[in-house]
Amino acid sequence: MFRRGGVYWTSISYKGKRIRKSLETADKKLAQSIEAKIKTEIVEGKYFEKPVGDNKTFTDMMEKFMKEHAPKVSGNTRLSYSASLKHLSTYFGDLKLLEITPKKISDYKVLRYSKEAKPATINRELAMLSKAFSLAFKEWEWIKENPVSKVPKEKENNERDRWLTDEQERRLLENAPQWLRDIILFDLHTGLRKGELLSLQWNRFDLFRKTIIIQESKNGKPRTIPLNQIALDILMEKSKIRNIKHDLVFASSVGTKIDSDNLGRAFESVLEKVDIQDFHFHDLRHTFATRLAQRGIDIYKISKLLGHKDIRMTQRYSHHCPESLRDGVHVLELGHNLVTVGENRNVSYA
Repeated sequence: MFRRGGVYWTSISYKGKRIRKSLETADKKLAQSIEAKIKTEIVEGKYFEKPVGDNKTFTDMMEKFMKEHAPKVSGNTRLSYSASLKHLSTYFGDLKLLEITPKKISDYKVLRYSKEAKPATINRELAMLSKAFSLAFKEWEWIKENPVSKVPKEKENNERDRWLTDEQERRLLENAPQWLRDIILFDLHTGLRKGELLSLQWNRFDLFRKTIIIQESKNGKPRTIPLNQIALDILMEKSKIRNIKHDLVFASSVGTKIDSDNLGRAFESVLEKVDIQDFHFHDLRHTFATRLAQRGIDIYKISKLLGHKDIRMTQRYSHHCPESLRDGVHVLELGHNLVTVGENRNVSYA
């Protein structure tokens, strides 16, 4: 018997088979009793006949997952876990783990599609489920396999090609209340995610370097965002009426953190008022990346500003217009005598 991760484990060899499993307790005497019971069942030939987690339920697994694994991930991932768990729990409820088969998981996907969930949403929910089953299989030794690994991912085609025109931006800003106008304009010039905006604190603002530090990005790593004059002016104005009771840059009228849903509803109300359709708050981030790309900023810089691990993710957000690509073909003209080329050119047709 040995101790690992704060709890006792046992490692038993019997007739060529090795059993190594967590005893799930930090109490040494209790661990010794559990180990003794396992040894007795092995000798009597009962242990190998039954699955280790035959009485464990989906609820048991997810409670352990949220208690032990969720605290290790980023805040945004924890929020994603909470949202996914609501849907997963509604369907799988108190089913025993051995009852959750690949077919049962496929049926869950059908149900989610009937609720108009997008492929990316379903994949995100199943990724959480798969991680939980993986831990139950590899570390907790409750089950003998991960059933989610046998279910294919959904093909994601929900990339959005949506950003604000200059005219739409003008109408949006003119009709938004001041608190919302500040958030919209700041996002258009920083590309922050909604959660990053609402969690932004004054102690992350460096006036001398003209930067802000996003301590907890979606990818789990901090990143530094340089501020242009427009974003800097917004912070300077807000600093004049800063509430000393909290450190939030964007706060509610009573000094608390702005609720994400409330922000979404206020944003949707202004969109409806100015007749801008099919536009989400996250599309402000699209607009930020698109405008950078259209002004010739290379994809690597845009990726760093957005905080992406994979540059392929950035390609979803950046869009070129024909004029922004023109300098790409103009480079080929350098060093050529265009008059001579024109005189010697032979045109042929297929």
